[in-house]
Amino acid sequence: MAPGKPAPLLHGALDLIVLQMLRAAPTNGYDLTLRIQTVSRDVLAVNAGSLYPALYRLEARGLIAGKWAETENGRRAKVYSVTGAGRRELAEQRESWQRFAGALSAILDTR
Repeated sequence: MAPGKPAPLLHGALDLIVLQMLRAAPTNGYDLTLRIQTVSRDVLAVNAGSLYPALYRLEARGLIAGKWAETENGRRAKVYSVTGAGRRELAEQRESWQRFAGALSAILDTR
């Protein structure tokens, strides 16, 4: 991966990222993409073609809830927040990804 080029997301990672970001603060899709990019220090860039299907999928599963609201600039946007089921799913996914990250780290540290 070239320096400054966003990293591709592993399959399944986007749901975890969305749940974590929304747990921190409810937000709309556009602001969510900016927060992901900022928090990841520009390593992760999620485009609308990936983010919105993930939001719709998570909402259909009852893991997040969307509510129409007016933004600071006076436009209407759907603001998403994590549900109780979403917090439970997040805890399970975090544990699974932490195990995965630990295993990958161990593999990368082998000589």
